Amino acid sequence: MLKPTSVLPLSLLLGAIAAACSAAPADEDVRAEIAKRLEINVEDVRPSDVPGLFEVASGAEVGYVSTDGRFYFNGDVFDMETRENLTDRRRREARLALVTAQKDEDAIVFGPADARHTITIFTDIDCGYCRKLHGEIDQLNELGVRVRYLMFPRSGPGGESWKKAESVWCNTDRAGALTRAKLGEAVAPMTCENPVQAQYDLGREMGIRGTPGIITDSGDLIAGYLPAPRLSAELDRLAAIGK
Repeated sequence: MLKPTSVLPLSLLLGAIAAACSAAPADEDVRAEIAKRLEINVEDVRPSDVPGLFEVASGAEVGYVSTDGRFYFNGDVFDMETRENLTDRRRREARLALVTAQKDEDAIVFGPADARHTITIFTDIDCGYCRKLHGEIDQLNELGVRVRYLMFPRSGPGGESWKKAESVWCNTDRAGALTRAKLGEAVAPMTCENPVQAQYDLGREMGIRGTPGIITDSGDLIAGYLPAPRLSAELDRLAAIGK
């Protein structure tokens, strides 16, 4: 799995990368030195498809650095022959690896395991569009879409949405509590050991900035609400592209 042991904004990596690259002439040595200095996996630093550039991943963020460490590039790289966005491909791989590592027991799941599609949604209980999407959960299930919810209270730790997320998670009927909370009903305050902080941190690592943040079973990110029929059709389209 392409997951760093610590997360740094890519904009802060250039200085460390430059020092690492200038200290070692061979690709393998450079990769190892970069990984060591940034406290990330060696697998997260690799030669890119563009000769003379290394690709560095931090969560679902991707950047590029010249082999001498002097130049840093923060942007998408396209293969002009195939018209493929190579950077976005890498982002999809990273997202999929990160979200696949989340077990069903660490999510709130709606829908059967044999559904045509499984999506993972970073959700905020008080988000209006999150509530609208959840109002179509039965329709999504009927369309063959299984939903796994992870918590992403946008206001951050300590806020009311955060407390609601913890209360939902600590409820013996999490799915029912989540539905009631999204309907605006009160959920009894509860505390327990919970994954809300970890899921919030994961969402930030994956580039989630708003909710609902939908990660598809192909690793694509759909930012925001889509009505159930359109969402199902988009999942079919993305799956077809990935074949």
